[in-house]
Parts: sequence; C-alpha cells; structure tokens
Amino acid sequence: MKKAYIIGTCDTKYPELSYAKELLNKAGVDAVLVDVGIFPHENKVDIANAEIARHHPTNPGFLASGLDRGSAVTAMSEALENFLLGRDDIGGVLGMGGSGNTALVTRGMRALPVGTPKLMVSTVASGDTVPYIGATDICMMASVADVAGLNPVSRAVLGNAAHAMAGMVKYAVPAGPEAKPLLGMTMFGVTTQCVTNLREIFEDQYEPLIFHATGIGGRCFEKLIDSGMLSNVIDVTLTEVCDLHMGGVMSAGPDRLGAVIRTGVPYVGSLGALDMVNFGAIDTVPEKYKGRNLYVHNANVTLMRTTKEENAEMGRWIGEKLNQCEGDVRFLIPEGGVSAIDAPGQPFHDPDADKALFDAVESTVRQTDRRKVIRVPLHINDPGFASALAEQFRNIAK
Repeated sequence: MKKAYIIGTCDTKYPELSYAKELLNKAGVDAVLVDVGIFPHENKVDIANAEIARHHPTNPGFLASGLDRGSAVTAMSEALENFLLGRDDIGGVLGMGGSGNTALVTRGMRALPVGTPKLMVSTVASGDTVPYIGATDICMMASVADVAGLNPVSRAVLGNAAHAMAGMVKYAVPAGPEAKPLLGMTMFGVTTQCVTNLREIFEDQYEPLIFHATGIGGRCFEKLIDSGMLSNVIDVTLTEVCDLHMGGVMSAGPDRLGAVIRTGVPYVGSLGALDMVNFGAIDTVPEKYKGRNLYVHNANVTLMRTTKEENAEMGRWIGEKLNQCEGDVRFLIPEGGVSAIDAPGQPFHDPDADKALFDAVESTVRQTDRRKVIRVPLHINDPGFASALAEQFRNIAK
C-alpha cells in the first residue's frame, strides 16, 4: 500500500495535522507528515520544510535568504510541486488550512496525475475554487470554522477528511472491462451532433472521453494530453478561443492547443462554435457589445455572434498555434457552418464571417506533408463531416 501524505504548515497547524495523521495510522494507512511552513519550530515531522525547500528549481536556500513572507510561500509552493513529482510512493495527499495554505498545497496537488486522491480541507472551499482546483480532480472540503485548533467541529471535519483519505488510499478503484484506448473529443451544445456521430463511428474501437468546451473543459482536455493519459484526440470544438479574444466567460486561457504543441500528439481539429462568444444573463453583456447580434440561449447564457474582423483574428491565432505543432496535424474546415445556429435560417448564419475565419486559418497555416488544412463542403453537424474527421484521424492515429 502506498502512503498518505499530509501536507501543511507545521509551525501553525501542527495539532490539526497530527490529529489527521493519528487517525490515518489507526485506520491502517501509513501517513507521512510534510511541513511546508516557512518559520522554525520544534514540532516533530516526517519531512521537514528545509527538505522541501531543497527541491526549489533555482533557489533551494530560500528559507534562509530573507525573503518576505509572500515570496517565501510562493517559493515553497514551487518546491512542493517538484518534491511531489519526484515521489513514487504517494497513495494520496491531504492538505488543510486557510487561503494561503490552500494555494500552496493545491499547487503541488495539481501536478499529480488524475486519479491520485487529493483532498483539501479549506476555509475557502465554498467560494470560487477554480484557482485552486484548475483542471484536476482535487476534492475541496469546507472546514466550516477556521483550521485553528481542535474542537468538536474541527475534530468532526478533519476526522471525516482523514477517514475519507484512508478509504481512498486503502481501496483501489476496481478495474473495469478490458480497456479500449481513450479518444478525447471536445463538444459544445451546438456541436453535439458532430460528436455523437463520431462516437457512433468509433464506439467499437475507442472509449470516448468528451470534454464540454466551457473553459475548464478545454483546460482538462489539455491537462490529460500533457499527462500522457490522452494521445488520441479529435478537437471538434474550439469555441473557448472566442471567449479568450472577446472577453467571454468560457475562456480556456491562452494555452489552448499548448499541450498538442508540447507533446506532438497526432491532432485532428476543427472550428466548432467559433461563431459565438459566451456571456451570462443578457444584462451582463459588456456595454460595448450591446448593439451586436445577441442570442439568449437561456436565462443565464447569452451568445454573441462573432464578426468578420474577429473571425480573421481568431483564424490567424489558431493558424499560428498549428504552425508550432511538430506532430501530424489535420485541420478540417466545415464550409457549411460551424455550429447548429450557424446554418441557413438560423440566427448566427453569416457566410461572410465564416469565410473570413476559414481564409485566415488557411492562409496562416504553413502546410506540409504532416500539417494540412482540409476544406470540407459540409456543415459541421452533417454526418459526412464526422466521417471526414474520422478518416483523417485513422490516417494519422498511432
């Protein structure tokens, strides 16, 4: 059995951390107490803060270098990330603390593979947890009261966390049926039919793994490619690029396509839902966009049609990303429209805007025998377009 790593600032949270370790040991799990505090103390730990600090990539002596508290905490989080990546006995990681400790420990957690148990007991677990969780499977548990002493409330919360970690470490997830290779695909509501068609084509050969292109979905897609868990991809839907460029609420950040560049995985992609920027309720649309073609998808989602100029900008951005790919690339352009509402008679049908997007991609990409842009005279949700994607995938998939 691997070990549970309990990580926290032992200069300030030692009783709570020791309590969790005691319960894990009683549950039959070997627990390792790791100190990531920045101040000296006399408490007994298994791995001292100085040992963690030695894993900092450029300044292993930062604890003695007189850094201010904020800089020292940031340096410790970098060191923790490297430390955890170098261990081969991690069965799970349990952290606990306030906002500073949460930011420090979850940085290390985010570096671990999906599937490694990660549980963070935190005072900020009931707020916006995206900065802490990112594109990983970290479980956040609200501490209710501050992690500041043992009392009936904190004993119950921390005890539940320790026992949950014990269960995750002790009991491996049962193996499923004989595994088929994973096939990652990106989907939005308006490209669902295309992805459904692809699933039907590949259901006997691959296990589909669908990512909802809502910002975090794109980051999860990239995370699994970077981690090596996902080497077969059909990236149907790049709508998050719209939100990156126009300030929508579903951006996956500027590193979209970065994992494809870094890993060189065979890449089949398309332009799904690049006709729309996502905002919240209609009264949240920025004032500068009030006169645009807006479509109320529901009470909480308003879509804005992209213009020729915006599409040309995005097409160039995507093209430059594809130019950095060293692996095989097949990028398919659906000339009949890029979403369910970009079709004749639909509210976002705009052939001129689509043409600007298509032309910008095609003129920017430096095509070679391994990097090709392919025009398909079909709508993205036409069954024939899914067949074209499937054909190109088979041509380059490992």
